[in-house]
This record gives sequence, structure tokens and C-alpha cells, in this order.
Amino acid sequence: MVSLKFCLPDTTTSDYLRLMIIALVNSKGGVGKSTIAGNLAGWIQKQGRSVILADCDMQKSSSEWLREAAPEIELYRLENSDEILDELPSLRAQADFIICDGPGSQTEVSRALLMWADLAVIPCKASMFEARALDKNTAFVRQAQAIRNGAPNAIAVLSMVGRDYRLTKDMRAAAQALKLDLAETSVSLRQAYADAPGQGTFVWNMGYSAKEATREIEQLFAEIVPDAISDNVVSFDRKKTTAAKANS
Repeated sequence: MVSLKFCLPDTTTSDYLRLMIIALVNSKGGVGKSTIAGNLAGWIQKQGRSVILADCDMQKSSSEWLREAAPEIELYRLENSDEILDELPSLRAQADFIICDGPGSQTEVSRALLMWADLAVIPCKASMFEARALDKNTAFVRQAQAIRNGAPNAIAVLSMVGRDYRLTKDMRAAAQALKLDLAETSVSLRQAYADAPGQGTFVWNMGYSAKEATREIEQLFAEIVPDAISDNVVSFDRKKTTAAKANS
């Protein structure tokens, strides 16, 4: 008798993870790019995915933070637009996700990041000034999309949102006018986000005092990078691929 299980079609399907370069960009500084970049790299690693942090900000705050918080994450410092254009393609083959922490003023560096990025995450400080300046602060993203026929995908994230913030509708209207997606989950102004780098850790390792920050940031990352937590998406085995190439 033939076992029935071998006669039935396999209904479980898995796709290989699409290698992704994620660039945190905004031509304005002080909007929370490094906070999101560092936490995102740590969270992706926590999901069992391989990740590289490329620190492209002159302050180097995110790479210094991760050097202590997650020494197993590979770090690169890319100093200028030429290094970014030359190095990012090779980094793509080394990990499932490349997280690029962009600068707050050097738009040439940001433009270079967007030439290779698959996803641009644009943290926007929650203020009326930011809502009015959204067009100017995201112009270089639209320029890259025009050059690359739509790529990279882009999503804005409200960052450093205070308890009494009442401008959500204004920010959504500003983003909609620019045809820019705005994440449903925002990043609140919480002490835990400021304390985590100084303690050399991530908010989810800080116990009860960072409970709400943990819930919030993990909800945001699950929203903008769902492949990182999908059971039906498997990481590509680069070691096997390298060995196959070496033996071919």
C-alpha cells in the first residue's frame, strides 16, 4: 500500500526572502532616524534574519549604539556618496536586510542611498512646521523615484509624537497630497528610546518601564517590514550558494 501522504499535493509553500536595502532618510536632522534604524536592525536580528547596519551619518551614533547592544550585527560606515554607490550592491548579497542610517543634511549621501534602496523610511517629527515642510524635505525621494521608474517604495513615519499631539490629520493630509504613504503606527516621545542607546541595549530588553515603547516599535516594524516575521518567507542560504559557486 502506498502511503496517502505521498499522493497528496504539498499545500505548504514558502518563498525566498527578497533581499532588501532599507534607507532611513530625511533631509532634516533630529527626526529620529538613528533611533528607528538601530532598533530596526536589532528587531530584524531578533526575528532570526541576517542584518547589516550601514551607518551613513557623520555622527555615527547608530553604529556606536549597536556595537554595544548587538555586537554580532555586522556594521559598516559609509562616509560619502561614492562609497555608498560602490559598496551597497555588494552588501546586498551578504544579509537578508541592509539598514542604512542616513544623514540629516547631506542630501548627496541620501540621494546615493536612494539609488540602491528598496524601501525608503522617512521619519517625520510631529509638528506643524514638519507638515508644512514635508514637500521640501521629501523632494529628493520623489526625484529618485522618477529616475528609477517608481523605486524605491517610500513610507513616512511620524516620530517623536507627544501625548497631546493633535496634528495627525494634518500630517496625513500633507502625505496624501504628495502621494506618500504614512505608517499607521507612530513613534511616541518616550524616555525609553533616549535611554536605550546610553544603556547599550534595545527597548525590549529594558523591562516593564519600556513596555509601551516595545509594543509600539515592534508594531511599527511588523507593519513596514512584514517579511521579517512571515513564517512563509525563508532566508536564502548564502553559504550554500557560495559553496556551489566555488565548486562549479
